[in-house]
Amino acid sequence: MRVYPPDAKWHEMADGGIIPQAGNALEYDVSGWRNMHPVRDDDACIHCLFCWVYCPDNAIVVKDEKVVAFDTKHCKGCGICAQVCPKDCITMEPGAEMDED
Repeated sequence: MRVYPPDAKWHEMADGGIIPQAGNALEYDVSGWRNMHPVRDDDACIHCLFCWVYCPDNAIVVKDEKVVAFDTKHCKGCGICAQVCPKDCITMEPGAEMDED
């Protein structure tokens, strides 16, 4: 990561939004961005996988075609999973801390 001096002008900086290396998202822990976290009612979940399909961060862990957990390092707490759940079995709770599964 390049660091610029505080008096740097905008035209002296590199273009933003450039991903220099594809496929490097797994290297980053973005859990610090979260102020809400998802909690799933395991008994109410029908494993429709809507949460998995719509999650922009690939933070839904699926095993044998069933939702088993949330990836604590990649969930940003956006709440999309809770919004798309047809059974309302995912709720967003305050706080950044999530249970490790």
